[in-house]
Amino acid sequence: MRMDEWVLVSVDDHIVEPPGLFDAHIPSKYRDQAPRVVRRDDHTDAWIFDGNEIEQIGLNAVMGRVPEEYGMDPASFDEFRLGAIDVDERVRDMNANGVLASLCFPSFPGFCGQVLSRPADKDLALAVVRAYNDWHIDEWVGAHPDRFIPLAILPLWDPELMADEVRRVSDKGCHAVSFSENPEKILGLPNHHQDHWDPFWAACADRGTVVCMHINNVFVPSEDTPMDVVIASMPASILSGAADLLWSPILKKFPGTRIALSEGGIGWVPWFIARIDVVYAKHRAWTGADFGTKLPSEVFREHFLTCFIEDPPGIALRDQIGVEAITWECDYPHSDSTWPRSPEALAPSFVGVSDDDIARITHRNAMKAFQFAPALPHAAQTVGALRAQATDVDLTLQSFGHRMPEGQRKTKARHTRDHAQQSATSGSADMIR
Repeated sequence: MRMDEWVLVSVDDHIVEPPGLFDAHIPSKYRDQAPRVVRRDDHTDAWIFDGNEIEQIGLNAVMGRVPEEYGMDPASFDEFRLGAIDVDERVRDMNANGVLASLCFPSFPGFCGQVLSRPADKDLALAVVRAYNDWHIDEWVGAHPDRFIPLAILPLWDPELMADEVRRVSDKGCHAVSFSENPEKILGLPNHHQDHWDPFWAACADRGTVVCMHINNVFVPSEDTPMDVVIASMPASILSGAADLLWSPILKKFPGTRIALSEGGIGWVPWFIARIDVVYAKHRAWTGADFGTKLPSEVFREHFLTCFIEDPPGIALRDQIGVEAITWECDYPHSDSTWPRSPEALAPSFVGVSDDDIARITHRNAMKAFQFAPALPHAAQTVGALRAQATDVDLTLQSFGHRMPEGQRKTKARHTRDHAQQSATSGSADMIR
């Protein structure tokens, strides 16, 4: 199969939420309390919600900038590539990259919407969460329903309300929700081994809703660790979350559960699969673990979707992972993204790979898992057909003159760690509940 014949579906991209997104969807009684954007005296922008200023508006949405400026997160809406914010321009950028469809995580609300769950007034919080989902499904996805897979956030303080929202958005055609791989450590909420979350998991299993868990842990070994270490090691942080979920009661109680390990890569999976079977064989007699008639590796393949951007070792070992469990992601507009040359970035890994395996990895697995069936004819879904519509898209890189000084680069990793810890603290149980 030629590269121009591929069909690419990305299961992990991101939205930079535009100002005013809540205006048409929030009940009138909460309009004055909904999140809003303010322009600071230094001409940067910030979201304000529940009396708090949210530190970032786009979280590393640097596509379209010169690489030397990647270390500076855009602090003004004027500095984003328009495709990060505007859905019509996003589709043009997808066309330029040959990408048919995209699933988009939030930015300022946090990857699983935790910022919107924090107000003490839970009626307000619920109204805002639902308004965000309605905007995402009705406006962002609704503008181009053949080009986007909807993803919902949840009212994290109440599993019954979470279940209600899973059902509500499912009725609107949304079959994916975002949640944390470690709610105890990241959000200060009950862990996966408690029955606290059962109503939520039951609703997801019943509706065939995929639970997407985006990498969010930041581990910085030392005060002098450079940012390169954080970037290199962060995808593998999902490994411990996968193991925790695998040994939790969730998959036994709710056998229809599907979990996507978003932006976690796949190269570690063959080792992980081998390791969990060894652990089970050697230690279950004294740990009490019980996977019934199956091996842990079989359970992993049944319940987990793995997701990669560029991962030649993982593709080479795809049969050990299980081709049916592999999906692809672009990560637009973040710095790890392969936009606008994603097909070219994938091509070396697909040498010698069968057409059927390529099709499953690039789109079929994602379409099946997320119940996504675009109405476009197949010939219009391909890399070649989409790029033919995008010959006028300007791919020139821009500079805003914000290259990070060398001294700041050395402290960026520490800042990232501290910001992550602050986010986790501010999302503590006392604030979310």
